[in-house]
Amino acid sequence: MKRLNILAVFGVFLIAATLYLWGQPPICTCGEVKLWIGSIFDSGNSQHIADWYTLSHILHGVLIALGGRLLFPRVRFETLFLVAIVTGVGWEIVEHTEFVLGAFRATTVNQGYYGDSILNAVADYIWMMGGFFAASAMRTLYVVIAVAVLELSAAFIARDSLTLSTLMLLFPVDAVETWQQELNPNKPSS
Repeated sequence: MKRLNILAVFGVFLIAATLYLWGQPPICTCGEVKLWIGSIFDSGNSQHIADWYTLSHILHGVLIALGGRLLFPRVRFETLFLVAIVTGVGWEIVEHTEFVLGAFRATTVNQGYYGDSILNAVADYIWMMGGFFAASAMRTLYVVIAVAVLELSAAFIARDSLTLSTLMLLFPVDAVETWQQELNPNKPSS
């Protein structure tokens, strides 16, 4: 377990170093560090410590723990922890490739997205780990309830969630886009 803890901490430095080398800003280019950004349309979104997409990262960790429990009940905790580390670090790096950034920018809700600040990417990884550890310690029923709460909160308050982002990346739906844009203060007036 000690090796996995060291690997998990190394993941923070790997994410930070990779994004730094790729030119991502260490913090928001606004020069401030904020705990929470409450709108997915705010220019500080994905630049600070937490935002509505933080819920998707927490959910990533929760789903690893839940999936392991339900689909692979004999898999050891350490194996699931390794999966969380690898997929958490992997996503934060893959998310900043031109291919993925371009795919996100192709959806209206993410137009102008140029990637996370290093602070935000590292925080997303840490939030994901928090979701993994919390779900690992909770009873299955509570984990399922947590999944529903995270997804429904993000979907109905912020108008985007892990499910909606995935849907709009793979199979864009005009009605969903119109619904999401109703909260966009930057949308062109008709």
